[in-house]
Amino acid sequence: MADSRDTPFRYLTLLQLIPRHPHKIATTTLLEKLNERGYRIDMRSLQRDLRDKLALHFPLVCDDSERPYRWYFDRDFHCNLPALDTASALTLVLTEEYLKGLLPPAVAGRLDPQFRAARQWLNGLEGNGISQWSRRVRAIPNGKALLPAPLNDELWQVVAQALLEGKALEVRYLSRSRGEEKPMTLHPQGLVSRHSVTYLLAMANDYDDIRHFALHRIRAASFASQPLRQMAAFDLDDYIKAGAFGYRQSPDDVTLRARVSPQVAWLLSETPLTREQCLTPEPDSDWQRLDAQVPDDQQTLWWLMGMGANIEVLAPSHWCDEIYRNAQQVIQRMDAAYAVAPS
Repeated sequence: MADSRDTPFRYLTLLQLIPRHPHKIATTTLLEKLNERGYRIDMRSLQRDLRDKLALHFPLVCDDSERPYRWYFDRDFHCNLPALDTASALTLVLTEEYLKGLLPPAVAGRLDPQFRAARQWLNGLEGNGISQWSRRVRAIPNGKALLPAPLNDELWQVVAQALLEGKALEVRYLSRSRGEEKPMTLHPQGLVSRHSVTYLLAMANDYDDIRHFALHRIRAASFASQPLRQMAAFDLDDYIKAGAFGYRQSPDDVTLRARVSPQVAWLLSETPLTREQCLTPEPDSDWQRLDAQVPDDQQTLWWLMGMGANIEVLAPSHWCDEIYRNAQQVIQRMDAAYAVAPS
């Protein structure tokens, strides 16, 4: 017999487990998840909770077209945030502005109820300037941000559930190199959002190494019948620090030495390139000397190239050589383009 003191918490847990339309959850699955969370009730009690208690106060819908019955919230149902204040609402609005430029709509859209509640709160503040938040709040990425790759909502649901519940996936994946879809079994180990692309980190088929699979190139996904193969001692933070997404050229850090313009020196004094950074004014010049320990990776090198004539790289030598070669290629292409351009 369930303890009556647990009832409010059981109701709250049930509400958190039930998805909004078009997603649904079976009563058998609800019962299993409640038992996993320590609520020992039987199917009859669960059905009574849903039908005679919660459905009277919330827009719960029961799909009885198949057994076991499936439950879901009405598509238009949105929970308001409890005890929302002005500072929290503004924080959520900024978060929405930032995330919508980084994550696919199917991912960022999961927070729509919270974002909508924040906007409604701010819009209701008629007596002060905060009610004009939509004209006063923006989040701008550092550098050129590409639009997020499109992602199917149902596919995201399957991938997220597989990752969090420890399940393998059967997928059809579009190979960028071959330009064709390929069936494979993936064993998810982690998920990384990088710029405008979200990657599933997984072992494929019978291989034991981690590979990156862009979610928007997964054309179909379903749970695999075989159990998940877990990589022993896999740590996502260590994996990233080792340069998995930084395109490392070597495992060791390098000493960056460069001359930087006043504009770049000011930028780096406020937002350092690394914690181990030193800026030294040059005599008889408004430029400064930069010394910093940085990863030997493509990301840092691309940033340096993006600064153009505002940075003169002195070391490491292999970066100097690559920057010089890149500049030569740009000049050659520009010369060729001007040579054929009509006068």
